[in-house]
Amino acid sequence: MKKEDLTFWDHLDELRGVLFRSALSVLFFLVIIFPSKSFLFDKIIFAPTSEDFILFKWFNSLSQMVGLSSQEISHFRIELINIELPSQFFTHINVSILLSLILSVPYILYQVWTFIKPGLYEKERDSIKRGFAFASILFFIGVLVGYFFVFPLTLRFLATYQVSSKVVNQISLRSYIAMFSWLIFIMGVVFELPALALILSRMGVVSKTTLKRYRRYAFLALMILSAVITPSGDAFTLMIVGIPLYLLYEFSILICRDFN
Repeated sequence: MKKEDLTFWDHLDELRGVLFRSALSVLFFLVIIFPSKSFLFDKIIFAPTSEDFILFKWFNSLSQMVGLSSQEISHFRIELINIELPSQFFTHINVSILLSLILSVPYILYQVWTFIKPGLYEKERDSIKRGFAFASILFFIGVLVGYFFVFPLTLRFLATYQVSSKVVNQISLRSYIAMFSWLIFIMGVVFELPALALILSRMGVVSKTTLKRYRRYAFLALMILSAVITPSGDAFTLMIVGIPLYLLYEFSILICRDFN
């Protein structure tokens, strides 16, 4: 049966198959990740809580190269506390599911592509197919930027900020994981901006000239978006998230084309 001959319920059944196969992909990675609790948390999730994290070590080396004191940079460690009885168990489950979802993104995007492909014109398929492949790459780049750059800087700033020396920061496991999960995942999502712009450009919806024309409005909109998606709401985190977003917009201008 041709795609155009399918009924609404046939399309719905195909969509159900896409969702089912995507769920199986998440389950596959979950079976691998869940038993690796010690490595997952000690080596990955909690790595940014000390000065041994790669970004802080890089800052330390850079400060030594320029002749600055590295004591402030190198001395950093956070001790997390847990105040809810089931929190550690559910944290293990939630983080495992999140990472399984992240690792499944390329396959999920492929499933989405197979679902929409028959409804596209022949001239659109190659461009949009490349756009979906590009989206998978950008998602992982966004996740890595969030993990190695955005989250550690945000964590360090907020964990060491005090209104008074009489108030000691005690960071709960729930608070840490909530910010970690949100920033890592949302950076992966927002890094899809160039891929979306590329696909829309190939479909004739947006052009390079249009993106240039609305650059100033885009900057304001992206700053507002940064304020909305940052869980802490502080100006420092807003800038840490907002600057990469605007750079992504400029990158979108470079890869888009003008209409003939």
